[in-house]
Amino acid sequence: MRILFTSDTHGHLFPVNYAKNCPENSGLFCISSQVKKDDNTLIIDGGDSLQGTPLMTYYLEHRDEYEFHPMAEGFNELGLDYYTLGNHDFNFGYDAIVDYASSMNATLVCANVIDKGGKLDIKKHVIHTMADGTKVGITGAVTGYVNVWEQPANLELLTVLEPMDVLKEEYELLKDQCDITVCIYHGGFEEDLNSGKLLSDTTENQACKISRELGFDIILSGHQHMPVEAAEIEGTHGVQPPANGIKFCQLQIEKVAEGYSISSELVDVNPDEERLTYIIDEHDFMDDLTDAVEIWLDQPIGSLEQEIAPESKLDAAVNGSKVAAIFNQVQLDFTGADFSCTSLANDPLGLKKDITVRDVLGIYQFANTVEVKQVTKAVLKEALERCAEYFDYDVATNEVKISNVFLEPKVEHYNYDFYAGLEYTFDITRPVGDRVVTLKKLDGTELSDTETYTLSTSNYRATGTGGYECIGKAPLARSYSDEMPDLVINFIRKNSPVKEIVNNKFSIVY
Repeated sequence: MRILFTSDTHGHLFPVNYAKNCPENSGLFCISSQVKKDDNTLIIDGGDSLQGTPLMTYYLEHRDEYEFHPMAEGFNELGLDYYTLGNHDFNFGYDAIVDYASSMNATLVCANVIDKGGKLDIKKHVIHTMADGTKVGITGAVTGYVNVWEQPANLELLTVLEPMDVLKEEYELLKDQCDITVCIYHGGFEEDLNSGKLLSDTTENQACKISRELGFDIILSGHQHMPVEAAEIEGTHGVQPPANGIKFCQLQIEKVAEGYSISSELVDVNPDEERLTYIIDEHDFMDDLTDAVEIWLDQPIGSLEQEIAPESKLDAAVNGSKVAAIFNQVQLDFTGADFSCTSLANDPLGLKKDITVRDVLGIYQFANTVEVKQVTKAVLKEALERCAEYFDYDVATNEVKISNVFLEPKVEHYNYDFYAGLEYTFDITRPVGDRVVTLKKLDGTELSDTETYTLSTSNYRATGTGGYECIGKAPLARSYSDEMPDLVINFIRKNSPVKEIVNNKFSIVY
């Protein structure tokens, strides 16, 4: 038998890059065009389907106008059998999950989510009997960090339990009833799979612990967006596809004398163009939605005085980012906080002079909200020391590089933060953890060792994710439900033409 596994598709249904307004080989319809399902195939998804493209942003704001769910249409076309929930699937509240789940032909399996609303029909596990009689026991779980990240209002009718104890109970129940046991886990590997080095001591990602302690034959992981094929951990075979439907995992399970042999590979999305055209034509009832999305995306919202060319990651980190300055100013103006920090996506970002909704959603791709934390000088310094870890300095060549800490095992430029409202200097010839040599207010005033300040940041960073535990532990002053893309759009509308924003004094010494 074989298992085809997708995860973290993040709203990618059509083969379209909305930011660039061009086609691309990704998404559920492309995968459907190249997959031939038979009685010996299970198709499974690992969650994070509802957030990530303008298509889903628009749909979720207007879903009462449509009698279909875009992502459900994609998974139903694919022939999905089972799926679990990802952390971003909770971002839009209970009713949005109900809308999604009720439109799916597949079975929702998520053992650590309790549905107090009673509308989701969540299974803790299923036992699927293949055509040849092979019994496959399947359970699922989402990272317990949903409780850290998610707005309480979105969890009023849901309880998310920590995965380990729940999955242990499910494994013990399944192992003697099934030939193959499968865990769908929307969480990643907390260790470097080559060196074994611990990447994080939080419980956000626990795929290694689950593999090592519970004994599933297969763990289908997600959340990290990190391509993993054929990872073997204490007898558990692990895989993980990258995000946005650009690859999927294919596992082959064969009977051998001593039991079962499991192999896997990451498969590039390479659509059958004739079949893809047929699938899209078959879904022409979605044309009203896709037309409305394009009209919305092309709405002009304002302008810049000067175009911002795409900023390379290292150059932006060394010399400052004009895009990040806009995001920080949005947060400062909206919250009235003393300081602000923001990060940028992994790709180089820029903005043309005349700006549309499409442009904003292209540079701010997540439905982050804004929170304000109470911080001290010590907290700010500790957070900036983490930022300073982004740089490596080669004495022999006098060259500044990006540290491998932010590049391996996966690229994490989004964990480098840009600050506003501060004057700060990094001396990157000094050891990591002792690189912040200047830390003042913009007017040159020294920060007080005893005073408390306010820091505006995303709800993602406010949890301490990305090595910023000091921010996560800081008291919450206030939080907002407004999403950052909407705030950026409103800021540009209000301030057009937007002048170049300088809201920090930052330098690197080497």
